[in-house]
Amino acid sequence: METQRWRRRKDARSPEILDAALSCFAEKGFAGTRMDDIAARAGVSKGTIYLYFNSKEAVFKALARQSVGAQIETVTAHMRGFEGHTADLLRFVIATLGHFASTSDRVVLPRLLLAEVGNFPELAEFWRREIIDRGLALFESIIRRGVGRGEFRDVPPQHAARLCIAPVLLLILWRTIFARFDDGPYDYQGLINTHLDTLLRGLAREGART
Repeated sequence: METQRWRRRKDARSPEILDAALSCFAEKGFAGTRMDDIAARAGVSKGTIYLYFNSKEAVFKALARQSVGAQIETVTAHMRGFEGHTADLLRFVIATLGHFASTSDRVVLPRLLLAEVGNFPELAEFWRREIIDRGLALFESIIRRGVGRGEFRDVPPQHAARLCIAPVLLLILWRTIFARFDDGPYDYQGLINTHLDTLLRGLAREGART
């Protein structure tokens, strides 16, 4: 019984460490955060953190995979069994990512990356390879599906994919940098809905449903 409790506690520590790291990164930035800071916030020794993550960069990458990467995996899994209209598929994917961007505290990660990319180019390369490239490939496949089924106009998938994700990136930047200066809460859901309406009308082949 004691061994089982220890294992449960050990399994719980990784998320606790990641939550503590996110708080430290948000407050002090990536460069300004030390492993000692993360350990203190998590209530563990620095040695304990090194049982799970061998560097501060590894902590950041784990946060990215657990949050944004997990969202990409979720929508990719949904796509595998989807047989309906491509416009509905695109609605689901953009709405899912938009909801994440407007509600999750993990959206601070792209802001940190932009702020400190000059000092940590390896993190930018990681984000490009494991987040951006995967996301663009996902949207390109959706656009190709719509074009192939005669539901979308014949548009360049690489450009249309970037148009799909651009308002979600704007939402993240607005929420993490500029929202503090707004007179009232911005309607992020309204932004996503307007984006979907405009995008799908632009993609639809003449005479096709949107």
